[in-house]
Amino acid sequence: MNKRSFIKTSIAGIGGLVTYPLFAKGRSSYLNKGNEQKEFILPELPYSYDSLEPYIDKKTLFFHHSMHHAAYTEKFNAAVKEAGITGKNAREILKEVSKYPVSVRNNGGGYLNHKLYWKFMSPEGGGNPEGVLLEAINRDFGTFENFKNEFSSTAKQVFGSGWAWLIVSEGKLIVTSTPNQDNPIMDIAEVKGIPVLCIDVWEHAYYIKYQNRRADYINAFWNIVNWDMVSTKFKKATS
Repeated sequence: MNKRSFIKTSIAGIGGLVTYPLFAKGRSSYLNKGNEQKEFILPELPYSYDSLEPYIDKKTLFFHHSMHHAAYTEKFNAAVKEAGITGKNAREILKEVSKYPVSVRNNGGGYLNHKLYWKFMSPEGGGNPEGVLLEAINRDFGTFENFKNEFSSTAKQVFGSGWAWLIVSEGKLIVTSTPNQDNPIMDIAEVKGIPVLCIDVWEHAYYIKYQNRRADYINAFWNIVNWDMVSTKFKKATS
């Protein structure tokens, strides 16, 4: 079964599930089942599954969070345990990920990347950044529109599955991309830096609503970007 068939089959399987009362809220307490103590927990979404519509549909958000992110979280815990890693948070692990098995890289990236991705979207998002962040964007890209065009173009050009990022590197804002579940925090990244914005361009992030129209999904993303969070991340990265 190819990836697109799997997505369609999985959606049919959760058709009834998404109408369950859980659907209205991203309750990780339900999704993080079991009594075993886990190092890393699937985070609750900061909004309901249907609150990013019409830009991100509720089925996609449910499927993406409760299945994909939950699976990365579960497998990351297993990979960390198997590798004997203790006393480190996700960022600390990924900063030296070349030391660990590929399962730590893939699932740790999936775990942390999605934690960031949810925060960079908001039902009250969209519009333009302001203040120090906008000044830095104008400084490093010329104009905000130039930045949007470069970020969108980079996201569209990711071959297969991956991510596009806005990062702070040596005090400068840079747009970059990573394949699969890699990120710029990793010591194996071609371009390293501190993420202040990201977009997931794996098909599971948009296929239900947009099918193969990745560009439409990327264009819609600008309507829900949480610029307050981007500004917060930027100030922390440059402090």
